[in-house]
Amino acid sequence: MQKKHLHNDPSLKNQRQELRRNQTDAEKAFWTKVRNREFYGMRFFRQYSVGPYILDFYCPEIQLAVELDGGQHNQSTNREQDTVRTAYLKAEGIQIVRFWNHEVLLDMEGVLTKLTQEIPPLKVRGGEGEL
Repeated sequence: MQKKHLHNDPSLKNQRQELRRNQTDAEKAFWTKVRNREFYGMRFFRQYSVGPYILDFYCPEIQLAVELDGGQHNQSTNREQDTVRTAYLKAEGIQIVRFWNHEVLLDMEGVLTKLTQEIPPLKVRGGEGEL
């Protein structure tokens, strides 16, 4: 019997690598703000898989996924797929925050401010348990 990989399933490795090589402009811009623990000392991964899904960005410390969506996510079939995906991830204890690509490109500070609101207070304000 084959072992099930919940996180970073080896069968999705090539797809994850391809997505990293072909990032959108919004993904590139967001990555520059969260890579190397630059966002409140938290480590984010790009194109991280959980179960059958590949997340744009994931912070395992606080189980937070950040998804950057283009216009295709506004189509009804894609919205339905996103709903199923969100339900799966929530069942795994992962919180999802979504931003539109144009939000990231036009208002990065606003995006980061919204993202800060998703972080446990001790990690943002300092204190015991701060990274």
